[in-house]
Parts: sequence; structure tokens; C-alpha cells
Amino acid sequence: MREIAVIGAGELGGEIAHALAAHDVAREIRLIDDAGQVAAGKALDIAQAAPVEGFATRLSGSTDLASAGGATLVVVADRFEGGDWQGEEALALLHQLRPCTSGALIVWAAATGREAIERGVRELHIPRERLFGSAPEALAGAVRALVALETNSSPGEVALTVLGIPPARIVVPWNDVTIGGFAATRLLDDPARRRVTARLVALWPPGPHALASATAKVIDAISGRTRCLASCFVAGDDSAGIRARTFALPVRLGRSGIEETVLPDLGVVERIALDNAIQL
Repeated sequence: MREIAVIGAGELGGEIAHALAAHDVAREIRLIDDAGQVAAGKALDIAQAAPVEGFATRLSGSTDLASAGGATLVVVADRFEGGDWQGEEALALLHQLRPCTSGALIVWAAATGREAIERGVRELHIPRERLFGSAPEALAGAVRALVALETNSSPGEVALTVLGIPPARIVVPWNDVTIGGFAATRLLDDPARRRVTARLVALWPPGPHALASATAKVIDAISGRTRCLASCFVAGDDSAGIRARTFALPVRLGRSGIEETVLPDLGVVERIALDNAIQL
């Protein structure tokens, strides 16, 4: 990947820039924030870690949003002063980015990006394949850790995803969950699954480190380094005449963005819960 622009040099933006640099996923990462020399300073700090961490990515900072022009991929994080973009500010940001990042993928990394993604697709007509959010994958990672605790296993042995709209309408497709290659329904009884489900609301929003790790995982998939599925905020597909909210859904990613959405095997209760969550 040629160049990635990270919009916002807040705590999350700095974590993302560092995680992506450490992955050597792009030749250059440009950190952009209008708060004075903050972006340039953070870019320099990260660049100084290159000899120790062994990465070759170039880093730079800017206060000018137009410097995102030419980026293959744009990541929306948080501002150093002002935090996450939300509401009309988020829509205005997408409107500003659209002319200078034509053709680029936009990954919204902040946990608050669901509404911005929905409005960006519906009101600004950005293709849903090119504007999506990586935060649900951070939530999925936290759920894997909970399941691992319940079964005395490692989170790396747990394969699961999440769907729906956090924090209150999260759906875990238990029929598709595996632990060390075995079906979770064999290793995790009903009371244990209910305990995990009861704790889901408290897991949202994920912290900056978890969000940055999820963003790096999503961008690794976009670049072709991995072919794993990731749970992302995806705008509803209105082409069939049925309007739906933007919600978390497992996707397969590539250089063109979302290549395929994958709906897991859902039980009757899970299907009803998901339908109730996403219907407008």
C-alpha cells in the first residue's frame, strides 16, 4: 500500500499510526490534525521507534486536511482537541474528504462512527464498499477473551464474530463459534453463554489500544496480508428497496474495500434480535 492518511492525532490516532507503522503496511503514513504541531510531533516520536521496532514506514504530520489527497486509504480516528467526530461535524468531515480522496477507502476507526458511516453512504453517496468502520472487530476481540476465560483456553483458540448495533443490540452467533476447533455449544453450556452475553454491553466502547489493533487487522486484510473475516460497521444495502440501519457484520476485505458480507448461521432468537436491531 502506497500511503495511508490518519485523520486526527488524538490518543486513538497516535495508537493507530504507531500500529500501522509497526506492521509496515504502507510506505508512508501521514498523521493529520489541525492542533498546531501535534501531528508532526507524534509522527516524529513514532518514527524514532523505527530502529528499535524494525519498521521502514515513513511518517509525517500535517495540519491540512487536503494533504490526505493521494492516499490509498484514509483512517478516521480522533482529534487531539475535540475528540471523535460526531453528528454534523462527522458528516462535514466526510464532505471535506470526498473531493481530495476520490477512490480511496475510508475506514472509520472510532467507536462512535456508525451514524457517520450511515449518513455518508445515504446522504453523500459514498459507496458502502469504500466507507466502513473497524470498531466492531475490537468488540469481537473482547468477547473472544471472555469466552477464553469461561473455557480456560487462549483467546487465539476462539473463533467468533459479532453482529448488530452496540452496545445494547449485540448478537453473538453461537452456532458458528469454535474453541480450539470444537463447537462452542459443546464446551460452553447455556449458563456460561448467558454470562458472556450479559457482559457485552459493558465492553462498549473499546479502548484506544483495542480499536487501533482492530484497525490494523482490518487494514492487513485490505492489503492482502491476511484473508481473515473481520466484523465491521457496514451501511445497509438499499438496492432491494429495504432500508436498514448500519450495523456490525462479518466481511471479507480486499483492495477495493468490502468484497463480501458473510452472514453466520443464526438461531431463531438471534435472527429475531438482529432483525429488530437493524430495521428502520
